[in-house]
Amino acid sequence: MTSHVLSQLRSLEAESIHIIREVVAEMERPVLLFSGGKDSIVMLHMAAKAFAPARIPFPIMHVDTGLNFQSVLDTRDRWVERLGIQLVVASVQDAIDRGLVKEEPNGSRNRIQTPVLLEAVEKHGFDAAFGGGRRDEEKARAKERVFSFRDDFGQWDPKNQRPEIWNLYNGRVHQGESIRVFPLSNWTELDIWSYIAAENMDIPDLYLAQEREVVNRDGMLFAVNEFTPLKEGETSEIRSVRYRTVGDANLTAAVESQASTLNAIVEETAAVRITERGATRGDDKVSEAAMEDRKREGYF
Repeated sequence: MTSHVLSQLRSLEAESIHIIREVVAEMERPVLLFSGGKDSIVMLHMAAKAFAPARIPFPIMHVDTGLNFQSVLDTRDRWVERLGIQLVVASVQDAIDRGLVKEEPNGSRNRIQTPVLLEAVEKHGFDAAFGGGRRDEEKARAKERVFSFRDDFGQWDPKNQRPEIWNLYNGRVHQGESIRVFPLSNWTELDIWSYIAAENMDIPDLYLAQEREVVNRDGMLFAVNEFTPLKEGETSEIRSVRYRTVGDANLTAAVESQASTLNAIVEETAAVRITERGATRGDDKVSEAAMEDRKREGYF
């Protein structure tokens, strides 16, 4: 007798595709937040599957900090061209030049992404924004519902969230309000890499281990590039490293690794015991509540 039980990955895929289709059915103008990283690539890939053979019926938006790895931007552009979708770019640098936001002394542009995102959402009239957050990444993201309500100021209240019973989602919003939607909520980092390997997806080469020039800062390995030049007294070295997550180039560290193929990354990820954000994101080390504070203000 043929078994019709779905595998773990196909069950997660089916759930995520259901969520994506539900948003398109309920909301008037959704948008997919796309960074060019592994999670947003998986989300975009499933959106293409959800509506095939038709095109994806909504645009994607990249909140561009101006501090991106070039490999990530190149990957973003390849996906846009391949799928024939509309790309909306919300530029943090443009917002700085206009005086909407100001640079922070620590060099991080994470917090000042929020007003840029909220401005773009209002300008284009988006009432739902798909985000690639997963519950295993970080404490604040573990609190999110799949449909995460935002008030008319774009803010999130973790104590005032709507119940989600089984796979029933409430997308009702008043004028000026919106929701963030997280189709990957129930995925883990290992699920993401297993799916990328199974589907042989196009990803930035930063995720694959290779010899790179790095500098050790407080136990974290940062690639030496235009955003992270060597400081006085520092010395660099060549190590085999890869990136577990790709944020801003000046704040995202690499990890030592020999995993130069997708299958090797799956094996390596299965053995780690610390999340990718905790291991490599310097911007999340400000405080334990850093992410939740940003989300309250309207961050992804």
